Amino acid sequence: MTPALYDTLASPASQREQFRAGEIPVAVYGLGKMGLPLAAVYAEHTGAVTGVDIDERVVERVNAGDSPVQGEPGLDGLVDSLAADGALTATIDAGDAARDAAIHVVVVPTLIDDANDPDLSAVEAVVDEIATGLLPGDLVVLESTLPPRATADVIHPMLVERSDLAAGTFGVAVCPERTSSGRALADIRGTHPKVVGGVDAESGRVAELVYDELVDNEIVRVDDATTAEAVKVFEGLYRDVNIALANDLARLTDEFGVDVREAIDAANTQPYCEIHTPGPGVGGHCIPYYPYFVLNWLDVDVPMLSTARGVNDAMPAFVVDRVADGLAATDSVDDVVGVPDGGATASDSAPDAALADATVAVLGLTYRAGIRETRASPGIDICAELTDRGATVLAADPLVDAAGLAATDVSVAELPERAPDAVVLATAHEAFDAVDWAAMPPAVVVDGRDVLDLSTTEHRQYTVGRGWS
Repeated sequence: MTPALYDTLASPASQREQFRAGEIPVAVYGLGKMGLPLAAVYAEHTGAVTGVDIDERVVERVNAGDSPVQGEPGLDGLVDSLAADGALTATIDAGDAARDAAIHVVVVPTLIDDANDPDLSAVEAVVDEIATGLLPGDLVVLESTLPPRATADVIHPMLVERSDLAAGTFGVAVCPERTSSGRALADIRGTHPKVVGGVDAESGRVAELVYDELVDNEIVRVDDATTAEAVKVFEGLYRDVNIALANDLARLTDEFGVDVREAIDAANTQPYCEIHTPGPGVGGHCIPYYPYFVLNWLDVDVPMLSTARGVNDAMPAFVVDRVADGLAATDSVDDVVGVPDGGATASDSAPDAALADATVAVLGLTYRAGIRETRASPGIDICAELTDRGATVLAADPLVDAAGLAATDVSVAELPERAPDAVVLATAHEAFDAVDWAAMPPAVVVDGRDVLDLSTTEHRQYTVGRGWS
């Protein structure tokens, strides 16, 4: 009989030994860019992990020792060795995995629907499968980011109802991932403290015991599952609101006549000030979505969150406005310092007309440099905004193509011969260091990431947070 972790007379020391010896099988549901590294870390400590994914190709590759998740240092070799040792296997049959496991780790995404309402369908589908194999003493771990109270109000009652087990006979804990793409293994192993919170005290104890074996950093055990959910959501809310402040300040560059980035850097030398960095918008699978885990999930009014979302969502249009202003200013560089053409703005006809006749190259479609992820990417929104205003759009990105966009893919080497009227740098990929700006005809260049210095060229440059130069 498989040893249990929850509600057992076994000593913590013996439980730890059983866990390390692989006597307590683990199932990890979701083998995506966060799930596969997590499954690998569990497997290197226990030697008894089954990964579950709905994609047969993912399962086949993992079983062959071939990581389907790329761009994660150390993951390729780790998956290869774990699969060869039998420590990590994969299946599409979640029910079978659930029946064999005593620890069930859920790391599938919580989605947002078209109305920006949190959609728990992916998590609920996994939980439904887990319930078919749940036994007394099992532990269900939710690493997925969830709206506060989702576990207490939805997930735990669902497990009780569909497993026919009484509450208090199995454990449920929220242990949210705190992982960034490109450094997943390091983050899982302990870049940050690990937060755990159970639906009851025993669930919290068992989750703390498990993660104390996996994580080199400290374990922060909070009072309950809802608190653990809130911790992860609050982290994202803090960043979204802080970035919105930085972006709002960046929009004041021309009004104040100051370099806002320089002012932010100087302000941050005061230890109580930590203003983030402005940019062309906020992308990725986390920060743009977590505000809706409060705004559209709970019955509360949080105006700061909705305002911050509006500010950050408006940055791609702000960037395009600067492109339009630059194209409309025809007399001299001075015309585009502050308000161009004697008071014209991008909402006036002259900038819009100039933009409608322009070819604009957008550099960067992924939301972050070096990461193949396009969810909520500012670069994609900038392409869409340019298209809506009638511009012809070229798109360059070393990791993805422009499929689905009204844009033409171009390479870095092609840019000079394409002779765009304007260029927007939306993502600071290293590949863009090779752009031959000197060979390109004079253009309006809007730098959303503060990485370009075109002062020795004839290009007219605007940097978000610094203004025209």
